[in-house]
Amino acid sequence: MSIQTRAHAFLRSTPLRYYYHLLKARLGGAPQSDESVILSRLALNCPRTFVEFGFHPTEYNCIGLADFNGLLVDGDETTVRLAKAVLPKRIESRQSFITLDNIKSLGAHFPELGVLSIDVDGNDYWFLKELLPVRPAVISVEYNASLGLKPITVPYDPSFDRKEKHESGWYHGASITAVTNLCSANGYKLVAVSAAGGNIFFLPLSSSLPGLEPAQAYRENSLRNRWSGTTAAEQWNRIKHMPFVDAT
Repeated sequence: MSIQTRAHAFLRSTPLRYYYHLLKARLGGAPQSDESVILSRLALNCPRTFVEFGFHPTEYNCIGLADFNGLLVDGDETTVRLAKAVLPKRIESRQSFITLDNIKSLGAHFPELGVLSIDVDGNDYWFLKELLPVRPAVISVEYNASLGLKPITVPYDPSFDRKEKHESGWYHGASITAVTNLCSANGYKLVAVSAAGGNIFFLPLSSSLPGLEPAQAYRENSLRNRWSGTTAAEQWNRIKHMPFVDAT
């Protein structure tokens, strides 16, 4: 096959969003909220490494950690291909559908882990539980604001897909209370929440920053509320019949 033929085949098989995000990445990307700003502040004195599960090359939480070596992991082939094309060599991008069988080896990619970020819209709670023994210096994890303050998480499912689980896409992850309970039991305290109500951040109990209670830190997901025209309470009413695990 000639080079010209291969080029035409590539163009036909590649989604337009690839080229849109390629241009966006070349111009400079940013997360949808203030996650990168929060992490840049919290990670000032930690090992210069990060591992992030669930990402886009122009909108990932650790994008502001400019002098860190990192590992980005996602199951989408196009996302990883784009990342390899636009990100610096100090950041490795790896395609992998994450399960409890492989996440521990991925989380141990660096001898010392500065920042752990988990935002996979599904098994976030269970992945965090598996990786806490790695003892990252800073933790960023998505919480599901649609679950309110109830201490619950979705059951683990190795093939979890939120769009297949429920038509709304709101059935996934864990509540802010469930994640905080898990981290508190393992020596971490809640210290920050993103402005859009999507991610929460934890430091070791020895940190000088004051800890927050879930009820104090909780925010509804403003992005979800805006595009759906609903509130967290209305979202909960849509999914409250689904199975949940108590994470008290």
